[in-house]
Amino acid sequence: MKYLMWLLKAAIFFTLFAFALNNQQAVTVHFFFGTQWQAPLVLVVLAAFALGLVIGALGMVPRWWKHRNAARRGLPADAPTSIMPTQGPHGL
Repeated sequence: MKYLMWLLKAAIFFTLFAFALNNQQAVTVHFFFGTQWQAPLVLVVLAAFALGLVIGALGMVPRWWKHRNAARRGLPADAPTSIMPTQGPHGL
């Protein structure tokens, strides 16, 4: 099983390596106000992927903090944080 995992990792590596070798053409990314960036296509794809990972992780930070604080207090993460009693419909 260990050799099969190494074979899978090697196949993934060589596939990505071949992708990088086949996409070395220079591309231009146009930003606002006439600024531009020229780089190989594979670098632009890698930068877009990394930026997506960072934005996704930053979007999860508030929920991580909520779960961390709830764990410190010993409460379930979805427990209500308010101590106000719940009311029936229309305040009755």
